Order: sequence, then C-alpha cells, then structure tokens
Amino acid sequence: MAARALSVFAGREAARRLAAEGWQPDHFSLLLGASGGPKWFILSRLDQALFGNFLGEGQCPLTTLGSSIGSWRHACLPQADPAAAIRRLEAGYMYQEYASERPTPTEISEVSTGILRGVLAGGGAEEVVNHSRISSHIVTARGRGIAAAESAPLLATGMGVAALGNAVSRGLLRFSFQRVVFHSGGEHNPGLVLDDFHTTYVPLSTDNLDRALHASGSIPFVLTGERNIPGAPPGQYWDGGIIDYHFDLGQYRGDGLILYPHFRSDITPGWFDKFLPWRRAAIDEQDMLVLLCPSPEFVADLPHGKIPDRGDFTRLSPEERVRYWESCVERSQAMADEFSELVAGPDPLAGVTVLG
Repeated sequence: MAARALSVFAGREAARRLAAEGWQPDHFSLLLGASGGPKWFILSRLDQALFGNFLGEGQCPLTTLGSSIGSWRHACLPQADPAAAIRRLEAGYMYQEYASERPTPTEISEVSTGILRGVLAGGGAEEVVNHSRISSHIVTARGRGIAAAESAPLLATGMGVAALGNAVSRGLLRFSFQRVVFHSGGEHNPGLVLDDFHTTYVPLSTDNLDRALHASGSIPFVLTGERNIPGAPPGQYWDGGIIDYHFDLGQYRGDGLILYPHFRSDITPGWFDKFLPWRRAAIDEQDMLVLLCPSPEFVADLPHGKIPDRGDFTRLSPEERVRYWESCVERSQAMADEFSELVAGPDPLAGVTVLG
C-alpha cells in the first residue's frame, strides 16, 4: 500500500466532534495561515479544495488569521471564486521573473505587488474587505527604534539586536517590533488573544489592503516593506512572521475548532525562533486543533527530498526552480485528493492521528 501524502492531526475535542458529526465546515471558527514563502506551494491544491469546496459551504462566521504568505492565501478565500484566486496566486508566485540576476528589494517588491494585484483582480479587494461571513486578519510587524530604519546598515544592527534579545527571551522582541493586525469587519476578532505583545488593530479598507498584504510578506533586506500605511500608526511595516511565524496556539480561547493547513507537524512561534530548536513547540496539547500537513514519506519522495523554500531562488537556476516547483504542486494534488476522500468517507477519523 502506497504511503499517504496527507497527515491529519486532531486534538481530543476536535476528534470527538469530527467522530460525532463528520467533517462540517461550520465546526471551524478559525483558519490559520503561517509564514513560509514558497513552502506554500505544497498546500496550493489542498487550499483549492478547502477554499473552493469545503469552507465555502459554511454558514457560520469564520475568522482567518495569517502572516506573510498565509495572509496572501487567505485573501483568496473571501473572493467570489476562491479556487481561481488561489490559482492566480500560484501562477504569479511561481513564474515571477527579474531583469537582474541579483534583484534588489525594490525590484522584488515591485514583482510582489504585481502578484498581489493579480490575486485581487476583478473586485477581489472589495470582496475581502466587505465579506459578511469571513473576517480577515492580516498580521504585520511594525519596526521600533532602529528596526524601523530605512538605512540598510542601521536596519542590520536593529535586526541583530532583535535576534540577540529574542534568544534571551521571546518577550524582548517587543522592544524592536510591534504587532499590528489589519482586519475586516466592524470589530477585530483574531481568534487568538494575542496578548503576548502590545497589539494594535487597524480596519482594512480598499485603500490599505494591498499595502497591508505586501507588508505582511516583506522580509527585511529582501523586500522594502511598507512605510506609513493609510489608517495605521506611522512607521515602517515588515513581515508579520517576525513575531508570528507559525503563531502561539496556546493563545486560543474560542469554542469552535482551529483549521490549520501547515507545512509541518510542529510549531515555531516567531521567525527568529527558527534558529532556536528549543522554541519549537509540539501540538500534542491543542485539543481544538485540526492540522493538515504533508506526510514525512511524501516530502522525502519529492524532488530534492524537501518542499520548496526561499533558498531555491539562489540554489537553482530560474528554469530549474520553476520545474521543481511545478512538480511539487502537481504531486500535492494527492494531498487534496486524500482530504476530499476523508471528508466524503464513512469514517471521519480514518488515518487521523488523535493528539494527547
């Protein structure tokens, strides 16, 4: 029997509800989306199945909370044709091109802005901002002190100070970055309490949506970020993953379940924590969580034995990178197919790992 492509993990309460009532979109009140850039390609086909055929059938309010590429993916869900929007994101990101061999942050930001324009084409911005059921929350990190500098040497110093402080305590990041969450709907309701850092909430509008999304994915030194976004506190805005790379799931207080399509089966709270293995958190105690990710066997069988990542831009030629990414996306259809079979099948917990 072939190894499964999709790993499904469910907390105890989540498993109880799924077993009792099956896979119902209204079981879920929070959809999470992590940072990760090209890692997202391994979820593209699964996103199409989730956004187009599963979550789209729900009737109850749904909150989305995402940083970086997670927020870009979530901007597809409230649109009239979410699967088509995901395909536009996939094509725009996969086939991005640059005139120079080593593009500057300005060039990369121009291309990224073009990708977002394609995703939001045809009234998509209005659909995201005004959706009556789906409340979108886009996480950004507002630089403080020299972490807000426009000068590259000063910014490098600021990022170094932030990294050193974070190594001592994650809480010290507050001296370098402030979490700013852009949200649709009348009131913010991010699903997680987000009380570990001072958090400011800013209403989304068609005037700031594209800039909030661009800021949320703006890795310092790679992209330019956004300065002085309309409606938000003045300053320099960077990638939301700096603070919320995979999010701290212990901050959930809701009654509905969390749906988390993810790249892996563990959680790294902030971007700087990638370099601190002891900060990596298991998901065993998350009773309300349903996490979907590629299985280790599936990943090992991919070209290069890994899912796509940002290093592919430098390790591979543009032609090699595109071929590799295309192959990963095509193979990821198996994850989408397995999810659809699970949802439609007689046993809601078939192949599901129950946590705890």
